[in-house]
Amino acid sequence: MLLASPRGFCAGVEMAIKALAWMVRTFEPPVYCYHEIVHNKLVVDRFKALGVVFVDEIAEVPDGAPIMLSAHGSAPAVVEAARAKGSYVVDSVCPLVTKVHHEVKVRTGKGYGIVYVGHEGHEEAVGTIAVAPEAIHRVESVEEVDALPELEGPVALLAQTTLSHRDWADVMDATRQRFPDLWTPGRSDLCFATTNRQSALMAMAPRCAAIVVIGSANSSNTRALEKLAVEAGCPRVYRINHVEELPEDLFGTVGVTAGASAPEELVDAVIARLAPRTGVEEINVTDEDEYFPPPRNIRELQVAIELAATTMTGGSLQAGPLMDDRALAASDVLAALRT
Repeated sequence: MLLASPRGFCAGVEMAIKALAWMVRTFEPPVYCYHEIVHNKLVVDRFKALGVVFVDEIAEVPDGAPIMLSAHGSAPAVVEAARAKGSYVVDSVCPLVTKVHHEVKVRTGKGYGIVYVGHEGHEEAVGTIAVAPEAIHRVESVEEVDALPELEGPVALLAQTTLSHRDWADVMDATRQRFPDLWTPGRSDLCFATTNRQSALMAMAPRCAAIVVIGSANSSNTRALEKLAVEAGCPRVYRINHVEELPEDLFGTVGVTAGASAPEELVDAVIARLAPRTGVEEINVTDEDEYFPPPRNIRELQVAIELAATTMTGGSLQAGPLMDDRALAASDVLAALRT
């Protein structure tokens, strides 16, 4: 068995899961979450079991309830509505998505039209387009770029963070041909974690008789991994939500990877089920050390709880923080939520 590395949770997913776990432990249920916190069935089901209610409209939330906004980013009107309705609102948007929202505001403020590469209906794309709907033209393919109208004034190119690099590159080249003076960000919009997981998959693909991609069907980066494995020529490619979906007739060298919202416990279950006779070889292409701290009001909540706990137990307020959020893995937090 070959095991891709990096795999599984990215920094944005780590941050969002831990933030929602804090809300679950702090507030009486139900806690409401606008859209799925991340696109993974196990994660969503585990939070549902703890009383989290996932909604597609803020209007579904009772007045005064605690609200979490998902990691994919929300439209400005949604954020405003949540703050008007909720008693305690946490926006767990990934900082990389926030960067794209900021780029939209800056470029449209300077008179740019924007070509945005993103999947129709995906929460991240919907939220980004809502920042400046009158200025954004969404595309997914070279053909859609060719069909764009002539745009007056300067043009910028931005992207959904979870796209496949291959898909992005073709559309970027086509857009640059249409608009030779195209502005692009100095740092790519594509998520580093998405790119790293794709690189790890490509490093092991030539040696694999089959590749198992762990993650949910509505996860864009997971589907990109699945597509990439097929394009790499692997004879058998399977995307699974759970170990029970694993085919029983796998043989030869099997490669395993996981999308950025898939917990490590799913990987562990697949390894245990396959029980490779020759062991597991990890294919590592890079080490990830990116860390996104909790949203500001979660940090304030942590400090308040620590202060109360220290005071009540007669501890010293000068001893430093009791918790090290960076050292706390979201997979461990998620596993603890079962108890």
